[in-house]
Amino acid sequence: MTAYTRLMDGLYLLCMLVAAVALLIMVTVIPIGIFARYVMNGALSWPEPVAIICMIIFTFIGAPVGLRAGTHICVSMVTDRLSPARQRLMLRVSDLLMIATCLVIFQASYSLCEAMWMQSLAALPAVTYGEIYLPIPIGAIFTLLFVIERLLNGDQSQRPVVSLGGTH
Repeated sequence: MTAYTRLMDGLYLLCMLVAAVALLIMVTVIPIGIFARYVMNGALSWPEPVAIICMIIFTFIGAPVGLRAGTHICVSMVTDRLSPARQRLMLRVSDLLMIATCLVIFQASYSLCEAMWMQSLAALPAVTYGEIYLPIPIGAIFTLLFVIERLLNGDQSQRPVVSLGGTH
């Protein structure tokens, strides 16, 4: 196992932890907002923006986890009919397209963060929109790192550290 793979194992576990905490916070905050609005008859301003922030974190930090674990959505009815050599070729083409996609997402989302960095939320004045969108370029970089790992070291989805959730 290379040092890069060990580093990616740590990043994978960190992404999984951050995504899990964001999901936990989100599913805790939403019922608080519902309870306050319909039972206490007094709407709170913060649960919805907090839930949106958590959803952004969960989505864009959790997506690289799914990619590395091989649990992302994949339509393979065409590639399953190809020879093993052509399947490997198509996997490489797919990885190269993923690299291009990650770079485009990173550039666009970084520009968005930069443009919105000083605009604060009304419900959470200490937080800016640029900070809210920061998980998008970070997730693009993490995804890019996992794709590079797959290009260098092959599929990682069957390794014990990656199959922690038992989804394989």
